Amino acid sequence: MAHKLFGTDGVRGKANSWPMTAEMALKLGAAAGRYFRRDQQAHRVVIGKDTRLSGYMIENALTAGFTSTGMSVFLVGPMPTPAIGFLTRSLRADVGVMISASHNPASDNGIKFFGPDGFKLSDEAEVGIETLAMNGIEPAEPQNIGRARRIDDAAGRYVENAKMTFPRNRRLDGLRIVLDCAHGAAYRVAPEVLWELGAEVIRIGVDPDGFNINDGCGSTHPEAAAQKVRDLRADVGICLDGDADRVILIDETGKVADGDQIMGLIAGCWADEGRLAGDTLVATVMSNLGLERHLEKKGLHLERTKVGDRYVVERMREGGFNLGGEQSGHLVMTDHATTGDGLIAALQFLAAMVGTGRKASALANVFTPVPQKLINVRYASGAAPLETDAVQTAISDGEKRLNGTGRLLIRKSGTEPLIRVMGEAEDLGLLDEVLNGIVNAVRREA
Repeated sequence: MAHKLFGTDGVRGKANSWPMTAEMALKLGAAAGRYFRRDQQAHRVVIGKDTRLSGYMIENALTAGFTSTGMSVFLVGPMPTPAIGFLTRSLRADVGVMISASHNPASDNGIKFFGPDGFKLSDEAEVGIETLAMNGIEPAEPQNIGRARRIDDAAGRYVENAKMTFPRNRRLDGLRIVLDCAHGAAYRVAPEVLWELGAEVIRIGVDPDGFNINDGCGSTHPEAAAQKVRDLRADVGICLDGDADRVILIDETGKVADGDQIMGLIAGCWADEGRLAGDTLVATVMSNLGLERHLEKKGLHLERTKVGDRYVVERMREGGFNLGGEQSGHLVMTDHATTGDGLIAALQFLAAMVGTGRKASALANVFTPVPQKLINVRYASGAAPLETDAVQTAISDGEKRLNGTGRLLIRKSGTEPLIRVMGEAEDLGLLDEVLNGIVNAVRREA
């Protein structure tokens, strides 16, 4: 059965429009409850959310769906996505749910599921839940309806878990850190972690109102944080996204470092300490060729996967690797978390700063990237521009022009109606010509 509801990262869409309606959320909750509740024993689900206004609607609908099939619900309120993976395991729950559209605007929302091991669900489990949701779910008997309660100390539990990933013999005393929480899920816990470790924390993006999540701030808009770093002469800037599963760092000069640079640094540090499993970093096809060359020089390996942190995690688990991530700032460290965790990734960078005594600028630029450009082309619902002969011809012509001196990656977004056109080449002029030819072809067909 082909996925109709689930994309590369759960179910996502515009709030109050299919599939992100209260009705569908109720069905998904009931379906997941029935899928994971296969006997008469007590069963639990952890539900967290980010700060979008529509989160209240979806949270209530999911709770109704889960309790209708006999699942007891633990509500933890606004919490980072990785915290839900952690709490699902900590509370011995059968399933965890995060209500978030990550870095998307406030008008969108999404539902992500975690299994009892704290990892995101397999394709098989998603298909099973989707089938139940579309075909109807048998409710529990009246005496077996589940209960719902709030876990008031959930934030404190995650704060302590995050702090445990920072070396016990180090502190952040003397560091001035600009922290941008994107008015999102980490607006309370992230500043608390850094402050408790001794940093001077300059907080921005910590006043959510239901509508301002990711709005001109956070990892997708680091400009405000970069300016604040320069104005206040901070040592480093940390930008999280709406659900805090990704991070972008800013050095003391205001220069932005993406996930590739952070992965390159952490991979090198862990390899030097004998902690990098298999001497391998797992990243996606989007990661820069410069990262691959940097790792090769250090005797390390880069394994590439399809785009999406779930595919990175799948390969990490298959190969027994403990570090992976995406250029966008998703960093997965399975020694510490079951999914991307922007705060814990930032703590690894800060640990390197404290341990080496070096400035952020010396650590956040470990390789020279090959020129890379990404252009997003929005397409109309129902269109399939990549499947047309005109677009395929444009792509083939572009590859011939690059003639092995670069690479192209053209794909559909798994979360938005976008065609992502990406290319890398040493010759920036040639790259522009090739990408413009493909983009124009996609726009004509879209």
